[in-house]
Amino acid sequence: MLRLLVGIEDHGSLSKGARAAGLIQSNASRTLKTLERRLGYPLIQRSPRGSTLTQHGKLTVEWARDVLNAVDTMAAGMEALGQSDQHELSIGTSMTVAEHLLPGWISAFRRHRPGVTTKLQVMNSSAVIEAVQSHNVELGFIETPVIPEALRSARVWRDDLVPVVGTDHPWARQQEPLTAHQLSQTHLIEREEGSGTRAFLDHLVGSPRPQPLLELNNNAAICQAVIEGIGPAVLSRLVVEDHLRAGQLVPIAVEDQKLERSLHAIWDVSATLTDAGRDFLHVCRSATLDSL
Repeated sequence: MLRLLVGIEDHGSLSKGARAAGLIQSNASRTLKTLERRLGYPLIQRSPRGSTLTQHGKLTVEWARDVLNAVDTMAAGMEALGQSDQHELSIGTSMTVAEHLLPGWISAFRRHRPGVTTKLQVMNSSAVIEAVQSHNVELGFIETPVIPEALRSARVWRDDLVPVVGTDHPWARQQEPLTAHQLSQTHLIEREEGSGTRAFLDHLVGSPRPQPLLELNNNAAICQAVIEGIGPAVLSRLVVEDHLRAGQLVPIAVEDQKLERSLHAIWDVSATLTDAGRDFLHVCRSATLDSL
């Protein structure tokens, strides 16, 4: 249903949208009427000159694009997690990279090397380093700023961290930016020990920080906790961008402090990258040159 709706917007008519979705027009019309009944509002304006999207329909299309992108991302990630083949590239990755960057890199890599499957393990940055050192994975992708000397690394992404609060938090109404000292002394909602974002903040402050207000093991749960007003957090812009656009989270400026970090690919000095590993590294760096 959603792909049909997006197809109508992209191709300009019901018939062309139906073809793009792999439907005959009569079935497409019935599908749209069923969806309109479920939603309770019209999606297309029907006339002798053809069918066009209503204003409600156009808004629904934008939501549908987000849903379809999320489904495609999930499908690529699930396939990577479950693939097993003799021509296999094993990858360990931190949560933020897995959620927002790896699906696109994997898709580009498969177009370049269709005979190689990718086996993906998702963990925090500390565990990725251990997996690379123990040769459980060939390539790792981490967010932590400190990389052991026994590992080689390559910068693959420039990432901004953003302090965020819910709309009812006092900081949301504060006109002046936070000072770096204020941020360093604030109890935050944070990931578990070993996560790259938490390690970056520890490294940035250079001294012990307060214990987390709440400790959660995934970014989505942290975002929800912040939205519900439990407290502030500092997260990758990749993680919070959609919530910022939707007005669910409020970004907080920090005075005289750039919360910018680099995300790195890592591999063991003692282990030579395979051709597939080198090609994957080339693909993901080429795909992200604009961010560096």
